[in-house]
Amino acid sequence: MRASSGDKIFYITNYIVLALIACSSLFPLLHLIALSISSSSAIETGKVNLLPIGFTLDTFNVLIKGTPVVRSFSNSALITFVGVALCMLTTIMAAYPLSRPNFYARRFFTLSMIFTMIFTGGIIPSFLVIQSLGLVNSYWALWLPGLVSTYNMLLLRSYFENIPPEIDDAARMDGCSEVRLLLQVVLPISLPVLATLTLFYGVAYWNIFMSMLIYINDTDKHNLTVLVQKMIQSQSVLQQTMMVLPDDQVHVVEEGIKAAGVIVMITPMLVVYPFLQKYFVKGVMLGSVKG
Repeated sequence: MRASSGDKIFYITNYIVLALIACSSLFPLLHLIALSISSSSAIETGKVNLLPIGFTLDTFNVLIKGTPVVRSFSNSALITFVGVALCMLTTIMAAYPLSRPNFYARRFFTLSMIFTMIFTGGIIPSFLVIQSLGLVNSYWALWLPGLVSTYNMLLLRSYFENIPPEIDDAARMDGCSEVRLLLQVVLPISLPVLATLTLFYGVAYWNIFMSMLIYINDTDKHNLTVLVQKMIQSQSVLQQTMMVLPDDQVHVVEEGIKAAGVIVMITPMLVVYPFLQKYFVKGVMLGSVKG
């Protein structure tokens, strides 16, 4: 079907507006990258905008040697890896039986989980429960309360329900048990939604902040998000950082240190996302078209 002149004008205008919005969203990131690798004199004079001036990696050198950024990065990686693995395991274990039409009382269990989306205990009761379990200052205080996201579970259950029943019947005729059916048939054809949920859980755990401040008292266990927040808000942390190399005559400014910390924090997500993008687009479209 040939597009009319009005349709062409609309498409062109739409593309231009979307391109401008996309470019505007990149400006803050480009500015941070430029600040992190520019010379201190250029930053102090306000010459740095989108392109670096006086390329140098001294800021990252001071950041690594003057702050526990490596330890915090390791903590974030551990929290994210274990948290995503546990969440995906429990989400699959919850979604699969609830997607089976012959599962007894699946409506009751589904409504019970939806109930938790509407009514929550609050911060203080949650902290008292975590404290009574002896999980304060332990990463299990971050993992256990959010093992299953009800929204993600419903998303995965809906995907499982849309799998043609003929596939299940054929697998059972070949002698597949429920476990083998799940592992060898259902999960391999569910890669789009699994990749999407992995990305959701990964971003949530990598950027976890409030729960870290509430439950983790040991600063050696803090993640990268908390460290960057301290660097941005605490002048003492920045002063200690900039005094780390007094003999090397390295001069850095606060803005450069802050920008470098933010870049270190967001780089892993920027690296992982392109590999999951093709699955992510398919996964977020789940349920948008029926029939």
